[in-house]
Amino acid sequence: MEMGLLDCKYTLTQKERMISSSFMNSSSHLVRVKVSQEQFSCKGMVTKASYSISGNNAISSVSQQRYITEPSPHRVTGTSVFTRVPRVLDAIDDAYDGVIISPESLPANPSDFSFMLRSSLFHWKIKGKKGVWLKIPLQKSELVPVAVQEGFQYHHAEKTYVMMIYWLPEGPCLLPSNASHQVGVGSFVINAQDQVLVVQEKHCSPELAGLWKLPTGFILESEEIFEGAVREVKEETGVDTEFMEVVAFRHAHNVAFEKSDLFFACMLRPLSTKIVVDDHEIKAAKWMPLVEFVNQPLIQGDSMFKKIVDICIARMGKRYCGLSFHKLVSKFDGKLSSLYFNIVEVQDVNCQAG
Repeated sequence: MEMGLLDCKYTLTQKERMISSSFMNSSSHLVRVKVSQEQFSCKGMVTKASYSISGNNAISSVSQQRYITEPSPHRVTGTSVFTRVPRVLDAIDDAYDGVIISPESLPANPSDFSFMLRSSLFHWKIKGKKGVWLKIPLQKSELVPVAVQEGFQYHHAEKTYVMMIYWLPEGPCLLPSNASHQVGVGSFVINAQDQVLVVQEKHCSPELAGLWKLPTGFILESEEIFEGAVREVKEETGVDTEFMEVVAFRHAHNVAFEKSDLFFACMLRPLSTKIVVDDHEIKAAKWMPLVEFVNQPLIQGDSMFKKIVDICIARMGKRYCGLSFHKLVSKFDGKLSSLYFNIVEVQDVNCQAG
């Protein structure tokens, strides 16, 4: 007895008709149906069903496909037979013929989740879907091993969830990889007395002990580069600043957990002078004469940081132009974003900006 997983109402009607016509030769025969699950693959679901008939007929067994769903009673010639009502996980279509499963719809019970996930994968494969995105909240972390067993892979994780993916078509997975970069900023802040705002960190490698360095830090999620540069200076030193330009950026690989790193060197203008040190991360902070800062052995011995300092000094002498931010809207996504560039007018060959 073979049944498809395409149409709920049609399948149930067919099942009742097949049971009543094939299994029951008189109204006195009692039909009992028992379904047991077999292994699932991305090609579909196969289960075994056995039935027994009270009367003169022998016990037989057949194989059939079935819905992996919740039980619901149906009547066959006056006798209750438990079938299953099809259930598919709630999901929305994405822009690339994939689906995004609603995390709010995930059942708490791992067994229920397993049944529904298998049914859903089969349903989406028939519909020609491609990538499946499954976000499992921390509160339902017991569902993660179930998803792994069904073939899902890790994509990324945050504090409150893990994102998993499944590629339905044959061939290589075309879903985008996890974010590949972390983004950091360093802020060159110099006052009218040619003093640079510098800090010493509490936690650093032994070779950097005693170094007076620029305030640095990581950009937060949904934070602009210019916003992050101003925030880091405020958090570490208490000094208010105004963003001027990005003067350079560094691109490095395999920096942290095999991720790449983008580091933006920025110039900021001080709006205040009083220093209030962040006791959690910073050991000390001060305004340091530029010459003294540049002549530190660790600065002179590092070609990367020495070049950044040289660029900042060139910018102060108006021999160099950095990139200022400009808010623009693109028709590709309709969103307001920041484009960093400089404009040098013909009469402004020495970059008199700022």
